[in-house]
Amino acid sequence: MGAFRILVADDHPIFRLGVCSLLGSHEGWEICAEVADGRDAVEKCRQLAPDLVILDICMPKLNGLDAARMILKDNPAQKILILTDVDSERVARGCLEAGVRGWVFKSDATHDVTTAVEALQRHQSVFSSRISNLMMERYLRQPCVSPPAAEVRRLSPREREVVQLVSEGRASKEIATMLGVTVKTTETHRSNILRKLNLHSIAELVLYAVRNEIVHVQLPAEARFPQHGNAGADFDPEDLTENFVAAMQPENGGSLSSPAGRPLANTA
Repeated sequence: MGAFRILVADDHPIFRLGVCSLLGSHEGWEICAEVADGRDAVEKCRQLAPDLVILDICMPKLNGLDAARMILKDNPAQKILILTDVDSERVARGCLEAGVRGWVFKSDATHDVTTAVEALQRHQSVFSSRISNLMMERYLRQPCVSPPAAEVRRLSPREREVVQLVSEGRASKEIATMLGVTVKTTETHRSNILRKLNLHSIAELVLYAVRNEIVHVQLPAEARFPQHGNAGADFDPEDLTENFVAAMQPENGGSLSSPAGRPLANTA
């Protein structure tokens, strides 16, 4: 029997090196490729057909959730292990619904990672207890899908790609090249997205992408988003957008940046 072939996708090179070293030293396992973004993960998976794909969630060009969806659309039997520090019930639920059957946190012990890989190799599912608790708490608190999650689902996979790339500050020409379409098609996608979501600026689109976890950023203490249903009668989305953008400016201690350190979309 040949080696169990693993593809590792993470945009942090030192962490990726550690994971590859850990798993590559295991008898019978082989690292067939390592990539730094979700788009490359999808392409390498198509080319190499690995036995297991290990994905971070917070990656540039294409986040781990959308990468998993694309990979599993191509091959529903593909084994995927999420290895991330993103602690989100919504993202975990999206991965589970897509067909992901493994989730471990980067803060877990190294033996938890190898145990998870071994379980997936045996065609078993494995989820960190933290994810299981998040899912159970959500189910007990509100089993129905919340409106923000429903909004994200109304976007097509291509539209979600465009939202992430625009939020990372990429120009229409760059997006068109990455997606293999014309600049006009890219701009049409962007206009359609704004209209579909009833948004009126790129600043609002960036805010939408952050709130719906299409992109992930570290927020300063001043920029906190109210939970759905707790915003209050006087809540005004335009005020939130203005305050968010202001808080993100360097002079206020914020940082509009993607996981890879790219500046997010120009909000001017």
